[in-house]
Amino acid sequence: MEPVRSLPAGGSGRRQQQQRAGRSRKRPSGGETPGWEPPTRRLKRMTGPGSEQPGGIPSVPTTPIEAGSRSSNQSDSASSGDEEGDFPLAFHQQSEELSVYEKKRLKNIQENAQFFASLNMLETAKKLREIGKRGPVKRVIAPRREKFKSSGEQPMVRRSMRLLRLDPAGTPLPEIPIETPVESEERISGPLKMIGNEEEVSKVTENLMNTWLKISQDTVRIKEKQPLELKKYKSSLNKMTIQKSFVAKVTTNRVCSLAFHPSQHRFLVAAGSTYGYVGLWDLSSQADAIHQFKPHLGSVNCLHFSPSNSAELLSLSNDGTIRCGNVAAAVFDEVYTSDSWNTSSFDFLAEDGSTLIVSHWDGDVTVVDRRTPRCATIYDVRNLKASHKRAPAHMNGHTKKVNSAFFSPITGNRVVTVCMDNRIRIFDTSAIIPKIPVVASIIHNNHTGRWLTKFQAVWDPKREDCFVVGSMVRPRQIEVFHDTGARVHEFSDAEWLGSVCSINVMHTTQNVLVGGNSSGRLHVFMDNSLRWY
Repeated sequence: MEPVRSLPAGGSGRRQQQQRAGRSRKRPSGGETPGWEPPTRRLKRMTGPGSEQPGGIPSVPTTPIEAGSRSSNQSDSASSGDEEGDFPLAFHQQSEELSVYEKKRLKNIQENAQFFASLNMLETAKKLREIGKRGPVKRVIAPRREKFKSSGEQPMVRRSMRLLRLDPAGTPLPEIPIETPVESEERISGPLKMIGNEEEVSKVTENLMNTWLKISQDTVRIKEKQPLELKKYKSSLNKMTIQKSFVAKVTTNRVCSLAFHPSQHRFLVAAGSTYGYVGLWDLSSQADAIHQFKPHLGSVNCLHFSPSNSAELLSLSNDGTIRCGNVAAAVFDEVYTSDSWNTSSFDFLAEDGSTLIVSHWDGDVTVVDRRTPRCATIYDVRNLKASHKRAPAHMNGHTKKVNSAFFSPITGNRVVTVCMDNRIRIFDTSAIIPKIPVVASIIHNNHTGRWLTKFQAVWDPKREDCFVVGSMVRPRQIEVFHDTGARVHEFSDAEWLGSVCSINVMHTTQNVLVGGNSSGRLHVFMDNSLRWY
C-alpha cells in the first residue's frame, strides 16, 4: 500500500475545491470515459520508457539540470523550478491535468523511491544469493592439545589419612581383625589345655612354662612398703627409659588388660586382648620370649597373678567366664561362669586368693569362693526374691560413664576414678560415709574413641599416693599423678613411643612400667640399673 502524506493545512475553501476536482476526475462506474487514464499510467508516460530503474522503480530527477537533460527528447528547454517544486517543465505541463492531491501523492512516491534506492537493497540481495550458492561453511577444528609430558615428579595429591589407616602423626593404625562375633561361638566348659595359639605341641611353650614355674617357686620377700619421699620418687622415675628391645608385639589385637609377675629377678608380663587371647612376654629372654594362648572367646578385661601362688594366672573375659591358668598342671581351669556375657572385672578379697569379687557391666556384683565344691542345688521358687541392697557410700560428681575405679594399694584410703566427662577424680575413703568427699579433680582427655581401649588409672603398688594413666597428649606419653592432682612425671620417647598406651601397669617391687596400645604392642620403661643386656 502506498503511503499517503497529510496535506498541508490550508483554507477550507481550497480543500473543498480540491475534493470537488478529485471527484470530477474519478473513473465513472458506467464504463471507461474517453481521455481518462489512471495516474500510474500517466506517470509512466511522462517519465518515458527508459526512465525505470532495475526492479520497476522509476528514476527520479534529483536536480533541475538532471531533470532537464532527461526530458530533452520531449522539450528543448528546461525550467529551473516553479512554485510546484524542482521538477522538469515537461512534467508540470503534462501533470497540469492532475489535482493537487494527486500531485502530492506522486511526489511522495518518488521520494520514497529515492529513499529505497539509497538503501541498496538490490545489491544486498544479490550478495546474499551469492553466499547461498556457496557450499556449507566448514567448521574450523581446533588443533589437539599435546599431552602433558611428566617430568618424573608426581604432583602432590591430598589423601585421607583415615582411608590410608594412618594416625595424624603418620603412624600406621592397627589392622581391624575380621572375625565372627564371639556371641555366636559356644563356650567350652571344664579345663582347657595350656597350649600355644593354634598349635598342639610346642617345645617353645614348654620352655616358657618351665620358666614361669621356676620363678614362681622362688620365695618372694616383699619388704614393708615404706614409700620414698616424693622428691626421691620423682628422681627414680627419671631413671626409667625405653629402648628398641623393650618394644614388642605380644598380642595380635588390642590390649585390654595387663599383669606383672611379682618375681624380683625375672620379669614376666601377661597381656589380655580382644577375642579371648592372652599373651606372655619374658622380658629377660632374648629368643622365643613371646607366647600367646586363647582361653576365652571374648575380650580379656582383667588379669591377676594369684597373691598366694604366682604360678596361677586368673583371667576374666566378656564371655562371662573366669579361668585360672595353672602352669603346674598346664591347663586353664574354669573358676566362674556367668549366665550372661557381661562380666567386667574382678579382684581378690582374701590374701590367699581363694575369694573373688566379680563385677558385671549391669552393676551387679558377685562373690566367688574358689574353695566351694561344685554341686547340684535345689531352690524353692516360692521364696526366691530379688534383693536390692542400698550402697553404704556414694562417690558423686560423675556426669558420664565411669571407666575404672581402684582403691589405693596400701591402706585403701583413696579411690581414683576415670570418667568420660574428661575428669580424673580422687576420693577420700578413709571413712566410709554416705557421701565420699572428693580430694582432687584433674582435667584429663579421656575420649579415646572406638578403636582404643578406655583409660584406666592404676596405682603404683609401691606407693599410696601416685597412680599411672594413659594420655592423648602429643608427643605420646604415659602420665604419673599425685593424689593431690599434681602431675609427677611423664614417660615419653619420640623414637620408641608413638602411640596411645591405654592400659598400664607398674611392677610390684621394681621400677618397671609396661604400657599396652591398641595394636597389641607393649612398651617397657625400666630403671637402667635393672637391665641385664
